[in-house]
Amino acid sequence: MADIIDYDHGISAIDARFERPRLNAIHLVVDGGRAAVIDTGTNHAVPIVLEALRQKGIAPESVDWIVLTHIHLDHAGGAGRLAAALPNARVTVHPRGARHMVDPSRLWASTLAVYGEATAHRMYGEIVPLPAGRIVETPDGASIRLGGRELTFHDTPGHARHQVCVHDSASGHVFAGDTFGLSYREVDVGARQFVFPTTSPTQWEPQAHHRSVALIERLARGAVYVTHFSQVRDVPRLAADLHRLIDAHAALAEQERDAGAERHARLRSGVAALVLAEAKRQGWTLGRERVLEVFGVDIELNAQGLGAWLDARGA
Repeated sequence: MADIIDYDHGISAIDARFERPRLNAIHLVVDGGRAAVIDTGTNHAVPIVLEALRQKGIAPESVDWIVLTHIHLDHAGGAGRLAAALPNARVTVHPRGARHMVDPSRLWASTLAVYGEATAHRMYGEIVPLPAGRIVETPDGASIRLGGRELTFHDTPGHARHQVCVHDSASGHVFAGDTFGLSYREVDVGARQFVFPTTSPTQWEPQAHHRSVALIERLARGAVYVTHFSQVRDVPRLAADLHRLIDAHAALAEQERDAGAERHARLRSGVAALVLAEAKRQGWTLGRERVLEVFGVDIELNAQGLGAWLDARGA
């Protein structure tokens, strides 16, 4: 059985079961018997999506769209394989990412550089290219129809230059991928949720990230859906936290820009300190070691992203 969370307005989250429970959300939108899958997870998630559709009584032929917020493999790695199982679905992607979905060799090479070959194969499996004829490029302002609703795409760089957010006309909600941060259910305090920015390599840009967070806050009426993990509310409070934490990450990078061979280790320690400081500030109830465990991969990736940002600026 697929683990499905149902929200209002025909929106559901499917747990992709990526690395641990409720780390990676795939969102399903259903309107008038037609469906869109927003982000696909990895190849390993394709059977989970198909099972979720079966549980919902949605035929594969009734899926009109596979919507990619960006092309990082935890979001788009399963797109080729899922598209093969959904014969009528077209795949939306930012113009910067389209060619990499047709020929994923550079995308795969960058993934190998981050994770190493053995870990990359374990996490993502073999990436299946998408036929060019199935792809619909979605630049800023583009829109598609699903049943009686419109899904509008907005360019939201910062986390990645090929990132979009998707505004849903029926709910007023926004699907934000990674631009609106990470929100792990393990650190919720009652109904209060929290966010932490993801500055993973290689295209983090703090000023662009600030602008994109501000745009999402303006667009969203009530809720934002992040991939890690699903629906968050109290959007103005979370946006303010993200702005503060984006600045904290940039300040950390500037502080360590001349650290030489020790730079990555110092950035990693600094990101861990930011996570622990946020745990104290927000009153997370998890112990120190569990907090570091929950954010372990993100601490490493954020440190790599800060290093890449410094390198791109000639630091």
